[in-house]
Amino acid sequence: MRPLRLDMAGFTVFREETTVDFTDADYFALVGPTGSGKSTVLDGICFALYGSVPRWGGSRGIGNALAPSATEARVRLVFESAGSRYVATRVVRRDGRGNVKTAGAGLQLMPPGFDVTRLDTGMSLEDLGDVLAGTPAEMDSAIVEAVGLPYEQFTSCVILPQGQFADFLHAKPATRQQILVNLLGLHVYEEVQAKASTRATKAEAQLATLDQLLAGLTDADDEAVDAAETRLTAMRELTRAVEQAVPQLSVVRVRETELAAARDAIAGELAVLARVKMPAGSAKVAEAAAAARAGAEEAAAGVRAAEEREEKVRGELAAAGDAGSLGLLLDRHLELDRLTGQAEWFAGEVSVAEVEYKDAVAAADLARAAHTGAEQLLEQARLEYAEAQTLDRAAALRAHLTAGHDCPVCAQPVTEVPPMPEGSAVQAAERTGKAARAAADVASTAFKQRDAVARELERGLDRKRAQLEQHRSRLTEVRAALADSPGVDALRRQLEELTKLQKKLDHAGAAVREARDTQRRAHAAVTAADEQQRTAWRSFDTVRDAVARFSPPPADRDDLAAAWSTLVEWARTSAREREAARAEAAAAVEAAHAETQQARAAVLTLFTDAGLNAPSGGADADLIRAAAVAAERAEAAWQRLVDRREQARELAEQRATLLRDGRVAKALAGHLRANNFERWLLEEALDLLVDGASRILRELTGGQYDLMHDKGEFFVIDHHDAGLRRGVRTLSGGETFQASLALALALSEQLAGMSTTAASLESIVLDEGFGTLDAATLDVVAATLENLAARGDRMVGVVTHVNALAERVPVRFEVHKDARTAYVERVGL
Repeated sequence: MRPLRLDMAGFTVFREETTVDFTDADYFALVGPTGSGKSTVLDGICFALYGSVPRWGGSRGIGNALAPSATEARVRLVFESAGSRYVATRVVRRDGRGNVKTAGAGLQLMPPGFDVTRLDTGMSLEDLGDVLAGTPAEMDSAIVEAVGLPYEQFTSCVILPQGQFADFLHAKPATRQQILVNLLGLHVYEEVQAKASTRATKAEAQLATLDQLLAGLTDADDEAVDAAETRLTAMRELTRAVEQAVPQLSVVRVRETELAAARDAIAGELAVLARVKMPAGSAKVAEAAAAARAGAEEAAAGVRAAEEREEKVRGELAAAGDAGSLGLLLDRHLELDRLTGQAEWFAGEVSVAEVEYKDAVAAADLARAAHTGAEQLLEQARLEYAEAQTLDRAAALRAHLTAGHDCPVCAQPVTEVPPMPEGSAVQAAERTGKAARAAADVASTAFKQRDAVARELERGLDRKRAQLEQHRSRLTEVRAALADSPGVDALRRQLEELTKLQKKLDHAGAAVREARDTQRRAHAAVTAADEQQRTAWRSFDTVRDAVARFSPPPADRDDLAAAWSTLVEWARTSAREREAARAEAAAAVEAAHAETQQARAAVLTLFTDAGLNAPSGGADADLIRAAAVAAERAEAAWQRLVDRREQARELAEQRATLLRDGRVAKALAGHLRANNFERWLLEEALDLLVDGASRILRELTGGQYDLMHDKGEFFVIDHHDAGLRRGVRTLSGGETFQASLALALALSEQLAGMSTTAASLESIVLDEGFGTLDAATLDVVAATLENLAARGDRMVGVVTHVNALAERVPVRFEVHKDARTAYVERVGL
């Protein structure tokens, strides 16, 4: 994997949009002060690919991706791997509740020949190539397939962790062994041993459970199954016998039912005939109806006489005149007297209001003049205050004047400095201005108050003038309305006569209402009598309809009592005829019932012969159902035994398989518990690691050193000193860096070789602090990095704040940081 371009916006310290172009940077350095954001550039590469950064502590630290107070962070990486170019993008946002989540993630395969410089900094996911992944979950597998390394191996092969080169070289054998276990994933054998132990223990527990289940299935043998099958055959034969016997029982039972129905029909007819009885009072119904009709005719004559008397009085009242018009004329006479007395009072109120309004206008004019004078004094005070400010500023400049020097204002020589005035003209002007302002405020308040009083009195005067004019207009209207009036006394006499006639009309109306009430009661009595007669006939019809199927004699519709007598006598005769028929039907039912009981007893005997309890009660179909249920239960018992026997056989087979697997798991756990296999793997891995590191170290040191190990300790063979073997702790700082770098490169190659996909180790970035190295060691480190870059098999990058090292790197990315954001500037080729 070789990075080509990194775009960041809102990412940790890079608040603003920032681009780092690695396109032709085969050997580069990220330089800048401590804390400027150098390592953050590498964090951006890791985050774009894997969504995590080593120093964040896993995916839970995703909130660290956002710049302070930012709500969104965007990172895009264009990289090359195995000849293909890809672009990986991740977007992180903070929602309204403060939770930080990945809002978008994608991986695209860029088309061949795509110019990276054409990419804008808007972090768009569109038109960048074929989409290989569109969600964070899809990114995990897509990145591993494109890069060839998972996250843990990427941070150990491509971006090497800060400050851990010499740790592996100088570590104790036990510590180094644990590091190899973690890096090479050898802890998987410990997991295999643990899982094997767990599986063996689980197998023992399952064996115990199976033994308990088998103990509960001992009754499901072949003998029990055969007995259940015999019982099933017997129950099936019982079902066939019952199904053959029940139809004959049903025929006998149907005959008994039919005879009982005939008997019950005769009893029903007797019950219907017994209900034919004449109701009490039927003979008096017609007499009551005739009396009610006579009363109704008498009440109608009384109503006609009362209505004639009322109409005569109403005509006399209409000829006497209209009481409403006479009352209205009397009210107008009273209103005329009242209006005449009020006219003088309204005129006096208007005169008083006019005098008050004139006095208020004069007072307001005086207040306006006083207010104008106060405003003029205030304006004079303002002018004096401005002049005082000019004088004070001139006086302030005098303190800086010196005779013989130029004036700073007019640039002319100063011959003599005037003396400083005592006091401040501005303070005196301020006192004068405050007094003028206070006087102006008082005059303004007085003017506003008097002007408001004058305006209110003017509105009151207008209202009173309008009231006076309205009163005079109404007085004229009333006088015109009373021009033709006969006078108050004549009007009152006419009203008294109308009152007497009205009382007479009221008495006549009451008599009409009373007569009509009497008529309504008479009509109600007629209606009730007719309804009673109709009800009596309906009762007769109901009783006769109930026995109509027996052909009763016809009824006389003009005489209710005669009709009832004829029907009752006929009913008594018919009932005597049916009594003899009912006795014969009852004897036939008894004989049929005895035959039914005998047939049912024969069916029940079939159940007892089969060893079952005979069903008690129930219909004939219940006998067949009882036999079928017995057969189903027998079949279920047989099937249950068959299933339990099959279950016992399956459990026995499972026990044998589980016993075999448990023994294998127990043996595997025992072999892995001795750690012999893991120890052999570690020794093989260490041999391969030292061989690879020794080859790289020879290239870095020009053939001077080889690396070897003995009993877990590292040594170097110095070919410039007759092949002397030296402990790695005797190496200088530069030699230690070379040996550590060789181990790191060899380890990264081994990790890449263990990857499940073809890893592309096209770059390596060393995030290592070199500030503690002396000048000679630093020179060795620089030469080593130059030799590594000169090999040409991968891009080499280094993160440092040491200028002496950075100056020897052809391409430098200087990282700076201000109060708002960090930014990157490329220096060099």
